[in-house]
Amino acid sequence: MNVAKPDWKAYLIDLDGTLYHGSRMIPQADRLISELRDLGIPYLFVTNNSSRTPGEVAEHLQAMGIPARSEEVCTSAVAAAEYIADRHPGCRVAPIGEAGLLTALRDSGLELVEERPDYVVQGIARNFTYETLTQAARWIRGGAGYILTNPDLLLPSQEGLMPGAGTIAAAIQAASGVEPVVIGKPSGILMKHAIDKLGLRHEEVAVIGDNMMTDISAGAHAGCGTILTLTGVTNPENLEGYLEASGVRPDLICRDLNEVRRLIGGSS
Repeated sequence: MNVAKPDWKAYLIDLDGTLYHGSRMIPQADRLISELRDLGIPYLFVTNNSSRTPGEVAEHLQAMGIPARSEEVCTSAVAAAEYIADRHPGCRVAPIGEAGLLTALRDSGLELVEERPDYVVQGIARNFTYETLTQAARWIRGGAGYILTNPDLLLPSQEGLMPGAGTIAAAIQAASGVEPVVIGKPSGILMKHAIDKLGLRHEEVAVIGDNMMTDISAGAHAGCGTILTLTGVTNPENLEGYLEASGVRPDLICRDLNEVRRLIGGSS
């Protein structure tokens, strides 16, 4: 890949489909992060996945040999909790999700309830049931706000693609008639959360990700640079379809993380 080395100062790096599939590291992910550290280039891991806490995300990365610290992780769950707490401190929330979401809500001082919530906050929920759908729709139709951690319809895993939080949200939205406030990519809310943490201007930051509909769209709409890697949801076979569907084009397209590493670090 013969392109000039970009002049972005920092990177927001996606996880699922970009650095790993399930518990399997994508080749060169460890070297990419190690070289960013060695070069002193700021970065954050930014994930739409709301199932893990930042500490658990860091541990998951470390277990695969990818250097990571909890303070380097921005999740849609934490951004969602902060979004609500900034507007209605201490309010009542009904979570539909997993440990990462519940922990983030509690840590932000919100009250987790099973009746009369001010907000329904939904993320990935692999124990989602028809009863949960019914209750959520009733709460939202009764006036509760609806917050969605992330709109991903599909998630990459070791066994293949699986339904994401956006698939569950489609059912809740259809039943309630209410469109949620979306926190995660491609929404600008998670992006602002991460960029503010870096302390840089949007144009000084680039997003690295595998999903045209979330990662790259989020970066483009936030005014950041974008690097698409064909390692997950977007691949060489479906690239053109996703380019058309997303309505945006990445600044750079890399076949794999080795190309990304060479692009950023200039090493072979």
